[in-house]
Amino acid sequence: MTGRRDWGGWDRPDNGKGRDCVTRVMTEHAESAADDLPQPSGAGRVDVVGTAHVSEHSVAEVESAIEEADPDVVAVELDEGRYRQIKGETPDDLDASDLLRGNTVFQFLAYWMLSYIQTRLGERFDIQPGADMKAGIDTAERLGLGVALVDRDIQTTVQRFWARLSAVEKLTLVGSLAAELGPPLTVGLTFGAVLGGAVAIVAGAFAGPLIVPSGALSGVLPGGVGTTVAGLLDTLLTICVVALAVGIPIAAVLTRFRGGEEVEEFDVERLTDTDVVSAMMEEFRQFSPGGAEALIDERDAFIAHRLVALREAGYHVVAVVGAGHREGIERYLDDPDSLPPMESLVGTESGRRVSLYKLIGYGFGFVFLAFFGLLILGGASQAVLLQLFVALVAVNAVLAGGLAKVAGAHWSSALAAGAFGWLTSLFPLLAAGWFAGYVELKYISVNISDIATLNEILNDQESPIMDLVARMRQVPLFRLILVVALTNVGSAVASYVVFPMLIPYISSDIGGMAGVSRLLWQGVREGTQILVGVL
Repeated sequence: MTGRRDWGGWDRPDNGKGRDCVTRVMTEHAESAADDLPQPSGAGRVDVVGTAHVSEHSVAEVESAIEEADPDVVAVELDEGRYRQIKGETPDDLDASDLLRGNTVFQFLAYWMLSYIQTRLGERFDIQPGADMKAGIDTAERLGLGVALVDRDIQTTVQRFWARLSAVEKLTLVGSLAAELGPPLTVGLTFGAVLGGAVAIVAGAFAGPLIVPSGALSGVLPGGVGTTVAGLLDTLLTICVVALAVGIPIAAVLTRFRGGEEVEEFDVERLTDTDVVSAMMEEFRQFSPGGAEALIDERDAFIAHRLVALREAGYHVVAVVGAGHREGIERYLDDPDSLPPMESLVGTESGRRVSLYKLIGYGFGFVFLAFFGLLILGGASQAVLLQLFVALVAVNAVLAGGLAKVAGAHWSSALAAGAFGWLTSLFPLLAAGWFAGYVELKYISVNISDIATLNEILNDQESPIMDLVARMRQVPLFRLILVVALTNVGSAVASYVVFPMLIPYISSDIGGMAGVSRLLWQGVREGTQILVGVL
């Protein structure tokens, strides 16, 4: 014989234990606990279960704790998006326009890094990451309990985490992710070879051979054959030289980031031991005090806010959280008055008041505008100005458009990269990668499941690095970011490295660099006279 119980306006048959068979979920957006959960039993109380996210023992512990406590609500350390992902629902499409804006790309890299670490641990210990949270949800559903999602939105957490990191800490995180692509020397030389190929193409088109003179083989091979072979040899040597010059330093840096295999010998069950957890948290705080504040301290307070609200509403709650959060949450539960205001735990973080990235961007833009402006004031002819501007546009088209295509962009996206690449020189904050990325979005859609696909590819330790890169390029999210990043890199190299190298050749009719310098100084004198006259 079944009874009935009123769950906040829902009237359903219960499961024989006085509870509704339909599990109700409280999300972060609920204005109060009563909006999404059943009527409380009246005994407000919170029991915190600290778990390791990659531990089979923690799964059993969660199930046992919930069954024994028989609570009204099971609270889990998840936000709404991760809850849907664990439930196997269709992942949210990412707001790709956010990924195309400056630091948001690097915030994604931070999120990917954290996700990848957890996935690797899950692979090593043969358990799906988040199995402890899934056990809490499944047990609540089986017993007809309410489920409360008490963690902060992951995008807010990652944004605030990234904003709190120093430049060195950010490079360490990105470098650690790059080190997982394969052996450091292979990764470094591959990157160097790609850059060397781009330099060789531009040099061959505008500056002539860099290493092997064009007539070096004319006495050995007949006619145009010698010139052709010399050109190919110059291209090959240029690629090798750049690959070694760039790749070896990169390999040396990546070697420092590449960890050993000690984690395989670590007892995962110790991840719930209080002393071990405290030591790990302290080590992370030493690496990044600001990052620890965003990832640990703020989330402790946010979760505690949600749990205190449930307790005050009269709910008996079993809270399933990572072991690293347990101590902080329990401290706030014992002293709710010490909780920081909820308003201080949400919203985006601006980071530095003065962005170094923006200062550098404005600086480069000013230099280019000043360069052309002073040439005009110095009396440079229209022909010289036109040649310089065409060269700037051309090298950007070749490098920005070429690297966009290397990244896997469609032809229209690569053309957009090439067409707008020169704008990065004059207006560096108007990145060429944005234009290429927005065009590429006409052909692809990205969602959060792409991160799991990337993690699976990176976990393949047998395939050669070029095969891994090729497979990663097939993942829409990775391809979009790669198109944006390489387009911006190509434009920057073209504007700030290749174009200055070409100036002596382009301005040979006016005396090369000496002639350009003479016009610039004349422009300074003319500009000073105009400024003095105006003042």
